[in-house]
Amino acid sequence: MEFANASAGGEQPIAAPPPTDLKAALRLGLLFAAIKLAVDIAGNILAQHFGYGIFRDEMYYIVCGRRLAWGYVDQAPMVALQARLATALFGFHNLALLRLFSGIAGTVKIVLTGLLAAAMGGRRMAQALAMTAVLIAPVYLGIDSFLSMNAFEPVFWMGCVLAILWMVRGGDLRWWIAVGVCGGLGLLNKPSIAFFLAALFLGLLLTPQRRLLFSLWALLALLLVVGLSLPYTLWQIHHHWPTLEWLENVKHSHKNVVLGPLAFLEAEIQMLHPLSIFLLLPGLAWLLFFRGARGLRWVGLSYLICLAIMIHLHAKDYYFAPVYPMLFAAGAVSWQRAFSASRKTAWLLPAAIAVFLILGAVTLPMALPVLPPATWVRYTRALHLTDVATETASSGQLPQFYADRFGWQQMAAEVGRIYNALPPQERARTAIFCDNYGEAGAIDLFGPKYGLPPAISGHQNYFFWGPRGYDGQSMIVVGETKKELQHYFSSVTEAGSFENRWAMPYENGPIYLCHGPKEPLAEYWPHTKNWY
Repeated sequence: MEFANASAGGEQPIAAPPPTDLKAALRLGLLFAAIKLAVDIAGNILAQHFGYGIFRDEMYYIVCGRRLAWGYVDQAPMVALQARLATALFGFHNLALLRLFSGIAGTVKIVLTGLLAAAMGGRRMAQALAMTAVLIAPVYLGIDSFLSMNAFEPVFWMGCVLAILWMVRGGDLRWWIAVGVCGGLGLLNKPSIAFFLAALFLGLLLTPQRRLLFSLWALLALLLVVGLSLPYTLWQIHHHWPTLEWLENVKHSHKNVVLGPLAFLEAEIQMLHPLSIFLLLPGLAWLLFFRGARGLRWVGLSYLICLAIMIHLHAKDYYFAPVYPMLFAAGAVSWQRAFSASRKTAWLLPAAIAVFLILGAVTLPMALPVLPPATWVRYTRALHLTDVATETASSGQLPQFYADRFGWQQMAAEVGRIYNALPPQERARTAIFCDNYGEAGAIDLFGPKYGLPPAISGHQNYFFWGPRGYDGQSMIVVGETKKELQHYFSSVTEAGSFENRWAMPYENGPIYLCHGPKEPLAEYWPHTKNWY
């Protein structure tokens, strides 16, 4: 068996699979991709049927998409463009269609996983095992099921790895162009790919594959990364690096749960599915120590380097999720080499696929809201399934990822009732101020139905959009406490309230009508900045 033979010999290139094998891998990948997309679409249809609505962040991305820019306080520009295209094509009421681009990105991730396994020498059963592990991973089911930048991250990360793998196999060095494009677009999608690119560079530098770095094509890749991401960089410079300020604020706000090294690794296993450890550990060991992985040491080292960076930065567990398709591929290939050579053990790979699918179905409701909320609560309690918290804010009966899909239309309707009860003259000068972008996004998306103007807020990029000419003499305020408001207004009256049993608890509460600001809103506006 392969596991019995660790080699200390020199590194050699991985033998390239025949082109026919790559075509077969692509066909198998497309089959798994079709299954993946069907699961995503069906999951969203069921979720909407059971009352789960649009997610907090999605509303914010849609609003940003209405104000396209090369950057935002808390995100790169690509997700806003994605939201703009999705809403232009489908609107935002049909959630399965709104989230279609993320679902398609998830299918590309599946195909890339199969191709990575093939590039590492894996045959059909190894490719199928790797793709099955990705298919059932709760974190991938979750991020691919809503409009966000997270679904696209693995595509850019693994696109870089696959291009380098093909060069290591003896392929054309012009594949560096693919690395540059994936890296540059990845930075326009989410800046965290910079850490992975640095880890890839160090992984190659520490192995004989460093020879790939000493090429004009590698330099061209670097120029592509810098050039494609330059508009985003210039936006950051022009706005005095707001994203760095935001990250620093988050670091000191105690908003996120800080995980130690062991807790971080435990969270990684849980988000990928507990079964994943049976692929991840053998895969990493195979990459680092075994003879069959000569030429692939850089993959394992890149993983370890990036893992160390993420732990040091106290990253949320899902920030590191884009890296794991390459370890699933390596793990599946290590299983193939260990067990497929003998008829007595060859059955283990298809058996593992069956077990992954069965247990993946058991944990599916933890990633996709395919059960009504009350049923979900009973189901998870009966099976003792728990969700890893990434933020310190307490949630109610549902985890935040589900709770933040409830109550937004109800909130907008209550604000609409308050607004429309005002005398016409007062209504015309009344602003709607929201504490966070979820509330503001709800007003902007659902408010027009009730005749509401666009919301104002100091949260994230809403701060840059300013007070929209309001003077603050009359304001409906959502999400603030009466005590806080009395510091700024001479009159604070509870005009209504919002309550939804499934929403995040801090969203429930009074809605205030405020008059008599102690200074003009335009002068006070810098104090509303809320970047965390």
